[in-house]
Amino acid sequence: MTDSLETTAFGADKMRGPFRVGDKVQLTDPRGRLNTIELREGGSFQSHKGYFKHAELIGQPEGTVITNTEGTQYLAFRPLMSDYVLSMPRGAAVIYPKDAGQIIAMADIFPGATVIEAGVGSGGLTLALLRAVGDAGVLHSIERRPEFAQVAQGNVKKFFGGDHPAWHLHIGDFADVSGQVAEPGTVDRIILDMLAPWENLEAAATALRPGGVFCAYVATTTQLSRLAEDLRDSELFSEPAAFETMVRTWHLEGLAVRPDHRMVGHTGFLLIARRLAPGTTPPLRKRRPAPGAGGPHAKTSPSAAQPGEFSPEVETTPRHSAASIEDAQHAESQSRVNYTEVDFGERPVSERKVRRSIRDLNSSLRNDGSDNDGANTDWSGDAE
Repeated sequence: MTDSLETTAFGADKMRGPFRVGDKVQLTDPRGRLNTIELREGGSFQSHKGYFKHAELIGQPEGTVITNTEGTQYLAFRPLMSDYVLSMPRGAAVIYPKDAGQIIAMADIFPGATVIEAGVGSGGLTLALLRAVGDAGVLHSIERRPEFAQVAQGNVKKFFGGDHPAWHLHIGDFADVSGQVAEPGTVDRIILDMLAPWENLEAAATALRPGGVFCAYVATTTQLSRLAEDLRDSELFSEPAAFETMVRTWHLEGLAVRPDHRMVGHTGFLLIARRLAPGTTPPLRKRRPAPGAGGPHAKTSPSAAQPGEFSPEVETTPRHSAASIEDAQHAESQSRVNYTEVDFGERPVSERKVRRSIRDLNSSLRNDGSDNDGANTDWSGDAE
């Protein structure tokens, strides 16, 4: 029993034991307000209601109540991963924990899996994926912008306490890098968080093994519709499924049990599809849509109704020859658009904010006695 407890996953020991110098600590005051601090030698936590020294927490177990100089009490815990993601330095926006949890479950990320994610951002989803694949798995993270990759690398290293053995960070475009980091048909799962994921369907299909899961996170309905239609047109994937997740917390106080006045509503849509076996033609998808919903490719079935009426069955999977698919993919690759956040109504990321995040992370890692170079980072975009 002792041996099994001593054999722990990478970073697990950082989550256990008494508070140590360099630990993140989440403080909850009597009104439920949260403050996250990092324990330092000689440090202190100050507010308008007094202060206490970090030395009073160092060496104490989690769940300790500490009292400051003015008598205010704080409950101290290490932050959960969901807390860490929402409070860590950011470059790009993070995928919220509610969506990361759905990705882990619905895309079936399993221990030992080989996963490629593109669009690392600040590393929020990366933490969840590394937890899921474990030390025996492989996670290739691809990011186009080096400054975002640097922020993500610092956040991941800070959370796990070092370079995770399963993680490999690459700089470049997904279509170029994915073929360099994994053999065709060997990747179990692909997660795309980018503005135009439909531009990378061919590269994703090449990397995925038959039965592998394709998952995309998009923010708007226009992106969702375009991606779903292109997935169907490619005839390389199963019928896509799309959904979103909303979280509503509840107020619990005596008999006053009711929903909170605020909730975490729409953050993004998830779309999931499976890779078909090479040479397989997907079966005709027949629905009972509203009139005109089939689009220009819709064909009425042989049992069509009388003129002026719509058939109860509509083919929604257009048929293409292999040559026409290749021609269409080639044409699309030649006409790719450099989309920006503004094109989809999102706010651009401030360069000043990114620089500040990098500076804060480097300072924190230096205080821990480590750096942010990254043994498993490919800053050139080439395969390791």
